[in-house]
Amino acid sequence: MDHILNPVTLSKAESLKTLVENRTAYTLEKCELNVFETYTQSYKVPLTFNDFVITSMLRGKKVMHLFDKQGFDYFPGQTVIVPPAIEMKIDFPEATDLNPTQCIALAIDSDQIKKTLSYLNEFFPKEDPNSKWLLNYDEYHFYNNEEIAYLINKVIRVCSERSKEKDVLADLTLKELLIRIMQSQNLKAVNDDQVGQNHNSLAYVIGYIKANLNEKLSIDNLSSQACMSRATFYRLFKRELGISPNDYILTEKMNRAKELLSRPGAKIAAVSYELGFNDSNYFIRAFKKIVGITPGNYQLTAFHKIVH
Repeated sequence: MDHILNPVTLSKAESLKTLVENRTAYTLEKCELNVFETYTQSYKVPLTFNDFVITSMLRGKKVMHLFDKQGFDYFPGQTVIVPPAIEMKIDFPEATDLNPTQCIALAIDSDQIKKTLSYLNEFFPKEDPNSKWLLNYDEYHFYNNEEIAYLINKVIRVCSERSKEKDVLADLTLKELLIRIMQSQNLKAVNDDQVGQNHNSLAYVIGYIKANLNEKLSIDNLSSQACMSRATFYRLFKRELGISPNDYILTEKMNRAKELLSRPGAKIAAVSYELGFNDSNYFIRAFKKIVGITPGNYQLTAFHKIVH
């Protein structure tokens, strides 16, 4: 389920300084929120920031060119992080007066990032002593999860309001946003098994969960797999990956359910049973909560795609 941000009110036509990347800036003590709007087709538009930048699409479509790699489509519900002084080149293939693109770029002071990383590494060190909290620039383009979308919406709101305490609120929200982005990167890394299951107990447990999605997986069982106490395992999983073990298991079961439901003739009750659910009504509710539609509607959509 994509977590799309709340669009910001578009600029009035008379206040536009340009039709390509028209910029509205909100400058705070440790960050700057930029809102960019484009109203006409254009290509290879350059953009560079001196600071680390979190960018998120609010409306329309861009094609981003970064790190001399092939361009990629960039839509609402997605975020891109960019290191300082790296040039982005941006295409706007579909932008018009009636269909503008809108994107935010949140530039964050480098000292703020260093302090956040130092604090985490000192007070919340990662389970693997050879691993540190850091921003992974190889994972620069990702879908927003619920927490990231909530925090970016909050940053936009805080930066654009006129309140005396907005610097403090923005500071706290940015710290949490950085942590959530790193947690989501950690989760992707262990999901992709880049870490190596022999050296990282969380990666080992993730592999175990994926191999046993048809079982009833308990925290006691998983913590013994990780050779940790129940409390330590639960705390570590949530802190490093940003999701509870139970929520992760449910999400993975629903990902598997999508594969199973896409097969011709698949029955919802049978899929529910195969994934360890005793109650197919609970399965249907859980599927709708995580995927956004019921299993039956998902099957209709999947069948429609096959036909067309």
